Amino acid sequence: MSTEEFKVSGDDLIKKVKNLIAEGNARRIIIKNEKGESLVEFPLTIGAVGALIAPILAAVGAIAALLAKCTVVVERRD
Repeated sequence: MSTEEFKVSGDDLIKKVKNLIAEGNARRIIIKNEKGESLVEFPLTIGAVGALIAPILAAVGAIAALLAKCTVVVERRD
């Protein structure tokens, strides 16, 4: 399993998470604040779509409203 980190602004957070989910090889997405503290972790299942993604995006939207900058960590399947 490999890990990548992306620094994004709160405004771009939802867009980045949507893109990572659409790529289809993410196992887990972790959102951290500027201090590097984990705020939330989302495990992703293979083929997660539609109704399963909506609650994740709602939570990400709420977090994005509170943060100016954050780090998105994605664990990918090899």
